[in-house]
Amino acid sequence: MSNIYRGLARITRTVGSYNRCRRLYGGGANTHQQLAHHNRLISPSSQQVLGCRAIHPWISRSFSSGGPQPQYDGSSVEESVDPFSLVADELSIVANRLRAMVVAEVPKLASAAEYFFKMGVEGKRFRPTVILLMATALNVQIPKPASGGVVDMFSTELRTRQQSIAEITEMIHVASLLHDDVLDDADTRRGIGSLNLVMGNKISVLAGDFLLSRACMTLASLKNTEVVSLIATAVEHLVTGETMQMSTSAEQRRSMDYYLQKTYYKTASLISNSCKSIALLTGQTAEVAMLAYEYGKNLGLAFQLIDDVLDFTGTSSSLGKGSLSDIRHGIVTAPLLYAMEEFPELRTVVDRGLDNPANVDLALEYLGKSHGIQRTRELAAKHASLASAAIDSLPENDDEDVQRSRRALIELTHRVINRTK
Repeated sequence: MSNIYRGLARITRTVGSYNRCRRLYGGGANTHQQLAHHNRLISPSSQQVLGCRAIHPWISRSFSSGGPQPQYDGSSVEESVDPFSLVADELSIVANRLRAMVVAEVPKLASAAEYFFKMGVEGKRFRPTVILLMATALNVQIPKPASGGVVDMFSTELRTRQQSIAEITEMIHVASLLHDDVLDDADTRRGIGSLNLVMGNKISVLAGDFLLSRACMTLASLKNTEVVSLIATAVEHLVTGETMQMSTSAEQRRSMDYYLQKTYYKTASLISNSCKSIALLTGQTAEVAMLAYEYGKNLGLAFQLIDDVLDFTGTSSSLGKGSLSDIRHGIVTAPLLYAMEEFPELRTVVDRGLDNPANVDLALEYLGKSHGIQRTRELAAKHASLASAAIDSLPENDDEDVQRSRRALIELTHRVINRTK
């Protein structure tokens, strides 16, 4: 238990350094506390800057290759493991079960619901990977035959229930993608035509609703009210975050606090509450459940921060969706917010409206002259470090599978920070 409290203290100390950097860079008067109740995000919005400037119009090439990129320190990882390979067999089980879950009576609805669950377009399956690794990291091993060839039925049932969390999370995630693509009028997703482009907005919305209903049925079958509450909160947060994005005032669009709160709601809440659900199903203490939550929250924030960087630096082919998508939809993300701190006149450009291509080009010029991209990468790296600290703070366990899964969870933080798509 003392190890857990030391871990929580370590996370809190790290946040203290965030707040010192925040004051240095004028990130606002409100300071952030790291540990909070599960339905709130409290997170730093600024940190010390390293790196070089990049010049528009070669914005993608400059930002992706000019200047040192923050590299997450991997010295604490004893041996490299491939997180996705480690759970590949279970991912196949989950994928097959998902395809079976989305079968519907109406052929058109069935075709729409399975659109992103078909083999080859399932995506990275990042969330199920995190959840399955967390299950083992919390000392729930993949069932193995006992000496007499009899499988421990309790372990088998528990593992199946935790696989269900992975399935629920993925269905909710895909449902949110279907709805987001309608709201954004997107035409590509995962390298293929978006469902709304192929089958229309109405069927896309209905397919998303159908997936949510199937997720609810699976969630109810777990018969755990606390887990139901956590996942329901995550769904509420998805809606809240999307609404925040759609209805921002000029002042809110310029606020890093508002951006981070929205980012937690739209991306990190589902991962963090799913990780916490895994801990609760395992029967872990409240302290361990909080560490699982902190890992998911900070990993999710790091993931979205890098996603926002890639929207500027990536290409449509590498991302599987259009680049510069956010700014063209008038959405202000961390790189632009940091650029505004360096160039206050950029606020006037944003206030004039990013629906005007000339204003978009001017905003990109300011971004190219700023440290916005680099500062966003640095903030993502800080959140990755907090996620790693949460795993390091879990109770000691000498089991090889547990240790391997914990190394894999830390490896995921490296991959999130250094990914290019």
